[in-house]
Parts: sequence; structure tokens; C-alpha cells
Amino acid sequence: MGSSTCLALAMASFVGTHLLLSHPLRGPLVRVIGEKAFLGLYSLVAFGTLGWTIHTAWRLPPEVPHWIAPTGFWHGATLVMLLAAILLVGSLIGNPAMVDPTGRPSFPAQARGVYAITRHPMMWAFILWAIVHAALWGTDANLIIAAGIGGLALIGSLGQDAKKAQALGAPWRDWQARTSYIPFAALLAGKARWRDAIPGPVALIGGTALWLLASWLHPVLGGPVAGPWLWIV
Repeated sequence: MGSSTCLALAMASFVGTHLLLSHPLRGPLVRVIGEKAFLGLYSLVAFGTLGWTIHTAWRLPPEVPHWIAPTGFWHGATLVMLLAAILLVGSLIGNPAMVDPTGRPSFPAQARGVYAITRHPMMWAFILWAIVHAALWGTDANLIIAAGIGGLALIGSLGQDAKKAQALGAPWRDWQARTSYIPFAALLAGKARWRDAIPGPVALIGGTALWLLASWLHPVLGGPVAGPWLWIV
């Protein structure tokens, strides 16, 4: 079995088990083994399959890319990755899509910060990451990982919308009506205000720091120079 095939199997196991345990199998398993045991099982499977994926990718021999994007694309992608980092950090604060331990999630009257950009800022951070990496550096390993991460985020966010609408009903549907799935769509449609879409200081500072750190680690981990470091080397 080729190394790329092994990586594809590992990534498929991570994505497949994540989707199954997040959606169709969650309810039946919780009823049988309880919420705490399910969370333990979920974490064990997630870390196990992710570890298999990382281990397999780390052991791959060097590959010649099928394509490398032109230099101008790299500079544009740097700004997209800054947006992705801000969305990711911003999603960790006040996210109505997160599990609420009280069972009574609250929705702000007006979408603000990254939620005015998209109601799924975390998922779109991963989708943008996947698109950028697949477009810039076309190795088999990069394409497999990008397809897995991007596909999981895309399917997971759509599934989350459906699951939340069924579980929460009108409050979630009202939140959907005031926000957008596609980044900036609610702003362009006038459902959200542009002045409210400015991320807060935590998202801006934390996202910028994450962007700088992640791009600095690129060549340290064996990848190409990326991010703002392209402008100073």
C-alpha cells in the first residue's frame, strides 16, 4: 500500500468517525452509555484517528508538487490566512453554536465581530485554510489533508445548522436569518451592519499572533516560506 493511500485512509477515518459521532450516532450512543462516557469515547476516537493521520503524514517521503502557485497568489493567500486566523480566534468567544452546559444558549440581538461575517467562523477558518493550502502547494499529501479538513468543516457546519434548527427551533432560525453561512453575505445583503463586523481586540490581536506564529513555523517544519515572512526574506 502506497504512502499516499495510507494517509488517505487515516484522514478518511478521522473525518468519517468525526461526522458519524457528531451527528447520526451521537443520540443513540448517549442514550446507551451516557453523556460523559460518550464524550470520552468521542475524544478517544478523535485523538486516535488524528494521531494516526499526523504520524502518517510526518513519515511521508518528500514529494514533488504537481503545481506551485505563482508568487502573486502567495501574497494574496497571506491576507486570506490572516482573515482565517482572526475568524478562528474570534470563534472561541461567545459562539452561540458551541455546546451550552445550561441547555439554554443565548443569541445576541445583533450579530457582531466575526459572527457578522459568518455564523460559522471556526468552520470557515478551516475551509479557507484548506482552499489556500490546496491552491498554493499541490502535493498529494497536502491535497489529501486539505480535502479532509475542508470537507469536514464544510459538511460539519451544514450539519450543525440542520441539527441546531431541529433542536433549538425558532431561536436558531432567527439567528440564521440575521447572519449568513457564506462569509460577508449577510453584510452585503444588509442583514448585518458593516460597523458591527469589526472583530474585537481579542480576535484581532490573537488572530494576528496566531497568523505570525503559524507562518513562521512553516519552514521550521519543512514547508516553504509563507505568510508575511515572504515580504521580508
